[in-house]
Amino acid sequence: MALPTLAVSGLAGVQARIQQATDQAAASGATLAVAILDRVTHQLVSNGNSQIIATASVAKLFIADELLLRESQGRAALSADDRRSLDIMLQSSDDDAAERFWGQDGGDSIITQVASRYGLTSTAPPSDGRWWNTISSAPDLIRYYEMLLDGTGGVPADRARLIVNDLAKSTPTGVDGYPQRFGIPDGLYAEPVAVKQGWMCCIGPDWIHLSTGVVGKDRRYIMVIESLQPSDDATARETITQAVKTMFPNGRI
Repeated sequence: MALPTLAVSGLAGVQARIQQATDQAAASGATLAVAILDRVTHQLVSNGNSQIIATASVAKLFIADELLLRESQGRAALSADDRRSLDIMLQSSDDDAAERFWGQDGGDSIITQVASRYGLTSTAPPSDGRWWNTISSAPDLIRYYEMLLDGTGGVPADRARLIVNDLAKSTPTGVDGYPQRFGIPDGLYAEPVAVKQGWMCCIGPDWIHLSTGVVGKDRRYIMVIESLQPSDDATARETITQAVKTMFPNGRI
């Protein structure tokens, strides 16, 4: 996953637009956490919100990560059916596959191991044993993607490519029929993206949506945006998508 040598950042002016998007979302009752990293210049822009929240289906990244690491080390064997399930879990957010891998590969210890390998200080197993209640933060998720891409998280490059290639094939709807192009995919419509989305109701009165992943044909940018909003699901999806469009009005970084 080689990066270009170009040192000019594509994030010039984005900080002000992040604040604009945050303010617009707040006017609709939504709380946003936003972070974007340029992997070439190492510039990080954010709205400063490092809230710890449930990750919903973004936890499937951690499940896949630990499973593929174990497989690469000979500590787990993946059948053809397992590999298909892994692909569907990442591309179409299949809960049944996540539940199966979670149960057979250690449950809470999956999150503990991933957090330790990546140095994720805000990431922890769910308090109730349910994978979708794994907690994390925007800074931790940025760090996770960065280390997955550069190999310092421990997953071999060929396995990391499997994860990212699946995310690049994210389907318009999940296995459960939920639309999953909110946020990054529809907001950065002019860029190639590889995303893992998360959604869940209800955290108190709020719908939670997370849109996370890498942007650009060279995987140059990592973006995480999270939204908590007391509304219906369609309104919440529109809010997080509009926030990305406000930050990047031309659909590209």
